Amino acid sequence: MTTTAFDVQAVRADFPILGQVVHGKTLVYLDSAATSQKPRPVLDALRSYYDLDNANVHRGIHELSRRATDAYEGAREKVARWINAPSPKEIVWTRGTTEAINLVAHSWGLDNLNEGDEILISVLEHHSNIVPWQLVAARTGAKLRYIELDDQGRWILDDLSTLLNDRTKLVAVSHVSNALGTINPVKDVVARAREVGAVVVVDGAQGAVHTRVDVQDLGADFYALSGHKMCGPTGIGVLWGRAELLDAMAPYQGGGEMIEFVHRDHSTWAGLPHKFEAGTPNIAGAVGLGAAVDYLAGIGMDAVVAHERELVGYALDRLREIEGMRIYGPESQAERSAVVSFTLAASHPHDISTILDAEGVAVRAGHHCAQLVMKHFGVAATARASFYLYNTREDVDRLVDALGVVKRIFG
Repeated sequence: MTTTAFDVQAVRADFPILGQVVHGKTLVYLDSAATSQKPRPVLDALRSYYDLDNANVHRGIHELSRRATDAYEGAREKVARWINAPSPKEIVWTRGTTEAINLVAHSWGLDNLNEGDEILISVLEHHSNIVPWQLVAARTGAKLRYIELDDQGRWILDDLSTLLNDRTKLVAVSHVSNALGTINPVKDVVARAREVGAVVVVDGAQGAVHTRVDVQDLGADFYALSGHKMCGPTGIGVLWGRAELLDAMAPYQGGGEMIEFVHRDHSTWAGLPHKFEAGTPNIAGAVGLGAAVDYLAGIGMDAVVAHERELVGYALDRLREIEGMRIYGPESQAERSAVVSFTLAASHPHDISTILDAEGVAVRAGHHCAQLVMKHFGVAATARASFYLYNTREDVDRLVDALGVVKRIFG
């Protein structure tokens, strides 16, 4: 699908799941930060692969293997163009952002961090960008330091010159917060990290979905993303890394595909990116992610971002009209992405989500794998409505009406 102007109704028609009825009401899906829905071109690509091309890649000379390999490696090239990577060889397939970060933590972190070194992360991070570094720090003796948050959930960078010093060896930060929608000034932090020679890892699970990503312009060393957040299948993700760093890193796993030669007492490794892709990969997932990239590119990320920004602005205006509503995250619409995290008076977020579900509105409730964020705001959980290219103002109105039911039930 290619559009010259963004037409949300035409987009919605591409997503068959949105036409269903839940609890007697047409579904309003506001949980895209957890996983996005999939358009027909992605579903068709998956079906076509399994119907016509299903075979293992790289290892076969027969026609099906050739077609599968072409589709698999073609998807790698699409992702490289999507994020402006210098080469497809720098695109490593993973199961998602979590595995991509763990790959860097194990293959780079364990070999390059030592006692006394420092790892800088932020309080805003998803657990997937905290726990791997805690594990590495425990094994290497490195120390974790944190960028703190202000009362709007934004990084406090006043003391960055102290946090970044000659002991800082690695900085790992998120492009966009999954819990609050905060768009972080990553490029500024990357530039400062460069001054002290630190390696920078960016969690782009939400960034690659809601912003235009250019890894060369960003200046980081690694960028991780997940297919299922951006209209692709689950179980497929990407680690982009600078070729010189990837070349110097040890393999993350051993097995087939990632070797050059196996001898009795040692082995040598395949070149990039296959050194990090042991075993039979998620071929269909890669093909589906390639189709998702085609779909989003056809619409245009500038159009997607503009639509989301207008929609979130409308949502914030409507939600702020509700008595007892507390919205977390930046007050400025320009500083937030397509996420609105909130609590409502004395209603528990799980109760809010349950009642909204009965009204056909799907939101997320909990700590959103961001417990440090919840602790910062003094809450155990929030309700989270997350929007994407297929949502409309009518979806926002349905959310507000359903929250009216919550208020009637809880007084």
